[in-house]
Amino acid sequence: VLFRSSQSLSAARQSAAAELSGKVSHEMHALAMASGRFVVQLSSVPPSPHGAEQIEFLVSANQGMEPRPLNKVASGGELSRISLALQVITSQVASVPVLVFDEVDVGIGGGVAEIVGKMLRRLGENYQVLCVTHLPQVASRGNQHWRVSKLMDAGQTRSRIEELDMPQRVEEVARMLGGLDITETTRKHAAEMLTA
Repeated sequence: VLFRSSQSLSAARQSAAAELSGKVSHEMHALAMASGRFVVQLSSVPPSPHGAEQIEFLVSANQGMEPRPLNKVASGGELSRISLALQVITSQVASVPVLVFDEVDVGIGGGVAEIVGKMLRRLGENYQVLCVTHLPQVASRGNQHWRVSKLMDAGQTRSRIEELDMPQRVEEVARMLGGLDITETTRKHAAEMLTA
């Protein structure tokens, strides 16, 4: 019985692995990893109550390179994008109504950050998405913006969270864009990003 059950589970895993590999690779391409390839590798092990395979994620970020273990070859930015691609695909079959991303945009910037922001916004059409970010391209894509700040109170560090209205969002995105010296040009750019 165990052998027959493990064979059935193995067949289902092979099918799911091929489908997940293709879909995550497609999302990687959308995240500026045009030659990226994601592979779910199943290696046979003796049958057990957990099945007859060991599962490993492999990735090739560049054309002509063989997929290798994700934890050994992906840079911080690549890992962030692959993680987001996985979340996008698995959220389509998950029953979890809230997705939380803690700095999923680490190690990226510019155009890729804009793509990530758009992808998170697209996810937000079907799920509640909470995202911690330091990038204006990502922050400007949210429907709401909360600022987290730290302050000292009686020798204790405390966190403060406040919802921002549109003028405050413009100032915060401008701060993210321009640093300490915020100019009118920076504010205009921030306002443009928020209305795009």
